[in-house]
Amino acid sequence: MKMNSYFNKKSFSRKFTFLFGAFFIFFVLGSATLLMMHHLLNAANFKERSELDKKEKIAQAINDDFNQAFFDARGYIAIGNAKFAENALAQELKIKKLEKRYASMATTDDDQNFLYDLHEFISYYFDVTLPTVIADYKSGNKNAIVKMANEQATSRVTSFQKQMKTYIQGIDDNLEAHYQKLITLQTSIQIGFLIFVIIVFFILLGIMSYMFRQLGKPLSDLSIAANEMASGREVSISLDTKREDEIGILSKSFQSMMEKVIEKEQDLLAHNEELIAQQEELQAQQEELENALQTLNANGEKLKNRNKLVNQLSNTINIHDLLNSSVLNMCEIIQADKGIIAMVDNPLCASYGISPSAVNQFLHHMKSRLCEKLKITKMPYTLKRRLELSEKGYHEGTLFGYDLYLPVLASDEEVIAIMIFTRYGEPFQESQMEEFQALSKSIGISLEKISLFQKSEKERKQNQDILNTLQEGVQLIDTNGRTLHINNLLIDILECENSTLVGMEWDEWISFMKGKVKEEQIADYLENAVRAKNNNELETFIYTLERSKKVIKVYSKELYHNDVRIGTVLVHRDITKEYEVDQMKSEFVSTVSHELRTPLSSILGFTELMINRELNPDRQKKYLTTIWNESKRLTALINDFLDVQRMESGKQTYEKKYIDLLPILRKIIDAQQINTSLHHFILDHRGSIPAILGDEAKMEQVFTNLIHNAVKYSPEGGSIKVKVTGTDEQVKVDIIDDGLGIPQEAMDKLFTKFYRVDNSDRRKIGGTGLGLSIVQEIVKFHGGKVSVKSKLGSGSTFTVAFPAFSNVLS
Repeated sequence: MKMNSYFNKKSFSRKFTFLFGAFFIFFVLGSATLLMMHHLLNAANFKERSELDKKEKIAQAINDDFNQAFFDARGYIAIGNAKFAENALAQELKIKKLEKRYASMATTDDDQNFLYDLHEFISYYFDVTLPTVIADYKSGNKNAIVKMANEQATSRVTSFQKQMKTYIQGIDDNLEAHYQKLITLQTSIQIGFLIFVIIVFFILLGIMSYMFRQLGKPLSDLSIAANEMASGREVSISLDTKREDEIGILSKSFQSMMEKVIEKEQDLLAHNEELIAQQEELQAQQEELENALQTLNANGEKLKNRNKLVNQLSNTINIHDLLNSSVLNMCEIIQADKGIIAMVDNPLCASYGISPSAVNQFLHHMKSRLCEKLKITKMPYTLKRRLELSEKGYHEGTLFGYDLYLPVLASDEEVIAIMIFTRYGEPFQESQMEEFQALSKSIGISLEKISLFQKSEKERKQNQDILNTLQEGVQLIDTNGRTLHINNLLIDILECENSTLVGMEWDEWISFMKGKVKEEQIADYLENAVRAKNNNELETFIYTLERSKKVIKVYSKELYHNDVRIGTVLVHRDITKEYEVDQMKSEFVSTVSHELRTPLSSILGFTELMINRELNPDRQKKYLTTIWNESKRLTALINDFLDVQRMESGKQTYEKKYIDLLPILRKIIDAQQINTSLHHFILDHRGSIPAILGDEAKMEQVFTNLIHNAVKYSPEGGSIKVKVTGTDEQVKVDIIDDGLGIPQEAMDKLFTKFYRVDNSDRRKIGGTGLGLSIVQEIVKFHGGKVSVKSKLGSGSTFTVAFPAFSNVLS
């Protein structure tokens, strides 16, 4: 009773919560029960199945071990290998271990019977039969073995194998029976779950039906009553006002609202009559306001057109756009049917509603009396005229048009343009002339502004072109450190975009330079250059770019206008080539000093010994040979210097003739092979090699240099391959070594005079850095090309290609 009172009198939300809470608990408990049953059945079946699987695996292992023992015993009897006998006896220990494991799992009578038979057979086979057979075989009594096999051994082994197979098959049958039992149980659980779901569904339907009776029908009745009341019809509804839930409260509120609506309806009818009278008065006022609004809209449209004209005049910097916008907007403002504006001093013009032929006619007669009148009086005037036939359209009779002539004045009151507008049927009012003059003056100011802008833009571009022709990067910075102007070379030097630098603030500029430049002192220099006052000295600073490795020299100079400092000019000069030349000169002087000192020291030392001591003839010959070799080395060094000097001055001479490269290459390889025992030379050529037109001595100098370099830069020895190939167009020679290789960053400088690769592996290797530059000059003069491919640590391949002579030498 208490529950029923709670259920009927309390809020509808409590009823809903109670019903669905009970439903949820029932659903959770039922689901949990079914799931628990399913889990317990699966667990029990899994345990039984696992035990059967283990039994089957052990029984199968026992069977396999017995079969192995049978096989080894037969093998021993067949071929007499003692290893088979040992293996057969060894199976006993494995089978007994498996027997022990199986004994711990035996639970049924079949398991116990199997264990008993297994134990009996193990004793029979391993304790009696197998030792007897082995002993008889060793004694040579094969008849006893055959007799034992025929009498009982073979039949008993066969019987045991059948018994094992039957037992294992029995385990498989048990597994299958467990599987079928599991399927049956799971099917029963699924059927139970389906019945549970059906019960839950019907319970849910019952709850929804109850909720609809308690909530849906009363709400539907209230909705119908509300619609009837909104339509103005009489409402008749039976409401249950005794309910204490939300529906009861809503019913009471609706009943009260109906009573108040009826009362208010009477008041509204009275007010409606008053409002009708006020509406008639408002309609009269509305007509007056509409007339005023039309006038206001007309004035607003004119103001809009004037603002549009002013915006176009102030925003455009193109004179053609300005003329087109001016004539179009003026036609709209003054309500003209067509018009034209033309410059006085140049043929620029724009028109609206006028044909091109008429425009050309007007321009041709710009100096007519009517236009000259504007230039003299500088005042607008109108002209009435009869319309031409082409202007009448479909109209007949005499029609008149009115032309308005407007001068466009500059700030010095000179006429710079003329405007003419035509209106059909309605004249221009004299009272509007002042307004037309004001519009004309605005157009004149804009034309002057564009003219000044074009002049300044022309001067700016000219100045920029002058700066861009300079071979130095120029940068203008104001007194606040903001970059105002740069030229193209500075963009190329710093590898950035124009939009990146122009307008950059000081802090951004300093950060930008710190990220680009290796030297940290660049910030201090720039700070001092821009912030320092009255610094007349030309200060310079040299910095290196991180990415491109360019060396830049920058100097600064203060910029003044009328004795007022307006900024600082920074000039960035790329001195990379000069810097590299200075470095190469320093390295060259050091290298040459070393290359000259070494042979001179040998010559002086051995000469001094020969002068001051009595030496036997063999030692004298040895010393003289050393002096001769070092003199040849000095001569070759000096010849390199002279060759470079002659090539640079264009005085190098060549004695060209048709030559075969193969004899030259063989001669060079033979000479180089004498001086090394670590290297193996290979001359590879196939087929006929065409002749080339060249200087034989210079060709020998080229390939001696390249092959000698291959030897010199392969200090650990190895093979040096000289590969010669020829076609009708060219002869190509590849010199391939397995030496130190060349770093990738040095490839583009390899043929530069005095350049040597900076590497610790090469410091002990002599040279002046002239050989490859001489090779390149000689090859180029012969119309050939020299190139290189290399990987650091994996050797190098130098390729020389010459044009082939049409006659082929064998």
